[in-house]
Amino acid sequence: DIIRTIRDPEKPNTLEELEVVTESCVEVNEIGEEEYLVIIRFTPTVPHCSLATLIGLCLRIKLQRCLPFRHKLEIYISEGTHSTEEDINKQINDKERVAAAMENPNLREIVEQCVTEPD
Repeated sequence: DIIRTIRDPEKPNTLEELEVVTESCVEVNEIGEEEYLVIIRFTPTVPHCSLATLIGLCLRIKLQRCLPFRHKLEIYISEGTHSTEEDINKQINDKERVAAAMENPNLREIVEQCVTEPD
């Protein structure tokens, strides 16, 4: 439910409407006492989607802000659905790269627009 309302950076649709994320792409496993591993596998709309990294960043930021429990978060592009999935997977799961991206005011503004709940 947390990620279903994230908007696509280019289109007026949500990631759920575009089938970039679905309920079946979310996996939650208990890894300790009241601590969970959350794995998201998303599918870009096209194999060369230039915004796949940005979508992964939006997923990470929204979940970090909204999950009500302790968690470890792993976000991946669904296997075989993007031409540079390995590189993007490394970027969106690297804390330092995520922090650096969110320091960029232009990028931060786009992420905020995508993750802000509609009125």
